Amino acid sequence: MTTLPQNRAGAAIAFVLFGVLCISLNDMLIKQLSSGYPLHQIVFFRSFIALICTFAILRFEGGFAALRTDAPGLHVMRGLLVVVANMAYFLALAVLPLADATALFFAAPLFITLLSIPILGERVGPLRLGAVVLGFIGVVIMQRPWESSASLDVSRLVLLLPVLSALTYALNQLMTRRLGMKAPASVLAIYIQGTFVLVSVGFYLVAGDGRLAEGLENRSLIFLLRAWVWPAPQDFWVLIGMGVNGALIGYCLSQAYRIADAATVAPFEYIGLPLAVFWGFAVFGDLPSWEVWTGIALILASGLFVFFRERAVARRVTPRPVARRH
Repeated sequence: MTTLPQNRAGAAIAFVLFGVLCISLNDMLIKQLSSGYPLHQIVFFRSFIALICTFAILRFEGGFAALRTDAPGLHVMRGLLVVVANMAYFLALAVLPLADATALFFAAPLFITLLSIPILGERVGPLRLGAVVLGFIGVVIMQRPWESSASLDVSRLVLLLPVLSALTYALNQLMTRRLGMKAPASVLAIYIQGTFVLVSVGFYLVAGDGRLAEGLENRSLIFLLRAWVWPAPQDFWVLIGMGVNGALIGYCLSQAYRIADAATVAPFEYIGLPLAVFWGFAVFGDLPSWEVWTGIALILASGLFVFFRERAVARRVTPRPVARRH
């Protein structure tokens, strides 16, 4: 049996907290740009710049030689999972309020905790499993199953897109844990950013002239298929900033899941929920509905319970690493 890397919970928590802060900024900026640019153009600019930044980090983690891998198929699969997770989430983000999309996406840590049992062989006790069930109840409430499709502001498909994103993201992070046994975080991030660049170029070749968006009324599909345009000067600098931010996201999350148990790291991603509410109100003037507030409360409660349960069983998760981010 292959030995997992040392469980460095404190450092992993610091990495995931900073990574989630960067994600919240990224989501806010993409929602702002979604009315004027196609998704694949935003992804191309962000990922190409992030790729350059991550290659600079690679110099300190083994250089180009570290890119050699005996598991190319796993890297490709992981990259495609990230592409699906991001595309599904951003398509929903163009239509849903920021807090709604983020809250639904936070089924991801729940999926991670559950799937870490069969995939990684990690031990998750009945109390933590009960907390995960509570979190999924929150996700169901946000789906508003008691309402008819006609009475919803968006389609059921749009509401399910962040959940699909959550599942594929969870699978990606668990694969990161496996690949992290041999690959540094910069290598894991480079393979992901490279996949984003290739997929966005493919979208440009197929739909970059905007012909596939003609006659569409669905805002998510228009965001996906509208024509490329040259960025306005102020937006060009935003895209560059998103690229640097994307490099930080890829590195921090890869590092977090590489050096600690998935069930330990995952609960700390919940900091993204209050951040999404903040950006949604501060930038877009949106406040969550009672269903979303209820879902957020249940998901936060389940995550906090998992955290304190970790402390109770004397694992290496303590409040001290969280304080270091200030």
